[in-house]
Amino acid sequence: MAADRPHESSLAFARATEEVRAERFRDDLVVTEIDAPGSLAPESIALAGDVRPDAATGESVYGTGRFILLHDPGEPEQWGGPFRIVTFAQAPLETEIGTDPLLADVAWSWLMDALRTRGAEFRAAAGTATKTVSKGFGSLHAEGEGAQIELRASWSPGSAIGPHVQAWAELVCMLAGLPPGSEGVAVLGARKAGRG
Repeated sequence: MAADRPHESSLAFARATEEVRAERFRDDLVVTEIDAPGSLAPESIALAGDVRPDAATGESVYGTGRFILLHDPGEPEQWGGPFRIVTFAQAPLETEIGTDPLLADVAWSWLMDALRTRGAEFRAAAGTATKTVSKGFGSLHAEGEGAQIELRASWSPGSAIGPHVQAWAELVCMLAGLPPGSEGVAVLGARKAGRG
């Protein structure tokens, strides 16, 4: 029976990969499969998501994110199972919003709410929310002031992976100012993040 375990493990990752690739997203979010980092787990799949990217450059001034599904049949103790999800979401903000002392807490709560709303089973969630405020000087004076929120999180999923992908997509859009149900609604100007 032990000889079947590697085969079963590969099948489990293949099924999870199919589930990730089968997800569909709102028109505001362009999601593509990208190369996954090879050093984090024996098997992985990664997605990149950009909110309303520019047609010419492919870059988004609204928000961006990454979703990585890791699989390790050795079930690392910290994971509590064979799968782990690692995500990243980032969006520029108005400077006034960037100085809000509750911003990091709100960003984390949006992720937790998105997971619960989608019925995504999870455990061992961990993450950091980073907010930055910047001002350009010298040749970057024209950049003016700006702010940015960045959320990095990981958690171990239950058996269904699709709800986790959808929760991540919702988070990326929320940080960019597009809550659920706002498909096709205009965003009032790109929120500029100053860079130094």
